[in-house]
Amino acid sequence: MGKYIAKRILYMLFVFAVMTVVLFLLFNMIPGDPARAEVEAMKHMLKPEEYQYRYEQARKRLGLDDPMVIRYAKWAANLLRGDLGMSKVYNKPVVDVLKPPLKVTVTVNLFVTFFVLAITIPLGITCAVRKNSKFDRTVQVLTIVGYSLPVFIIALLFIYLFAVKLRWFPVSGMKTPNFSGTPWQEFKNMMWHLTLPLTVLTIGSLAGMTRYVRAAMIDALSMDYVKTARAKGLRERVVIYSHAWRNALLPVITLIIGWFMSIFSGSIVTESMFVLEGMGKIYISSLNNQDYNVAIAIQLFYIVMAVLGNLIADISYGIVDPRVRVNK
Repeated sequence: MGKYIAKRILYMLFVFAVMTVVLFLLFNMIPGDPARAEVEAMKHMLKPEEYQYRYEQARKRLGLDDPMVIRYAKWAANLLRGDLGMSKVYNKPVVDVLKPPLKVTVTVNLFVTFFVLAITIPLGITCAVRKNSKFDRTVQVLTIVGYSLPVFIIALLFIYLFAVKLRWFPVSGMKTPNFSGTPWQEFKNMMWHLTLPLTVLTIGSLAGMTRYVRAAMIDALSMDYVKTARAKGLRERVVIYSHAWRNALLPVITLIIGWFMSIFSGSIVTESMFVLEGMGKIYISSLNNQDYNVAIAIQLFYIVMAVLGNLIADISYGIVDPRVRVNK
């Protein structure tokens, strides 16, 4: 397995290197002149020759006069040192810009992932065991409705009902301004603010996962080894969870790993509607403000999470099912 992991890491490094080239070229081909944008605000205060001088100095400082190959080499060298550049909007290193939104996104998505998996796995298994029952049909109808409704519609309904009408929960932010107290009080205040976004994200994610688990379990329960286990007189709980579920977990594990890796990616719609300064919101903001150093850093981070998630999923296959060999 060690040899396989080493090969996959080399493959991941190759993919990452190729994507750095692609992203760098794409972002540098976007129309616009960063140097011009930097000095444009001073144009009315400077003489034409002073303005032109500052513009040329800005282009030299930003390296815009260098050939594209040289610019990429300098950027890649800084990237290898962990230097992601400076944010044009925030005027500080990109790493410092991304730390707060990453913390917000991870906090929110950890709770969402836990709630979704805790609900959908037992629910999907129950629906498969009680296939075509009234319970199963009711859940299938509800999951279709939930799958069809856009997240922003669910968010608007919850905001109107629980924030506007009932006034049970706040509609924005992660904590009350100037609130201070014990760690437990601060945690309760944060959860009070996050109740609506967590509920919206959880409901929006239940349908697909529930139907996927149900389909995998129905397929597993139809296998001969399940019939053999029942013929041996094993308890139904043992048959379902020790035999059927472990084999059904193989196709589901890709989705579960994807859920786990998604804790680092932001939800653009939900974060915008509930004013959460997460990764999704700052990514859109950086694109709108042409803060491309931040945008490239976020995109590279997502690429790392994607290739790492694929590696974890492949290794997990061998752990869940010994028949799957991951040493080649």
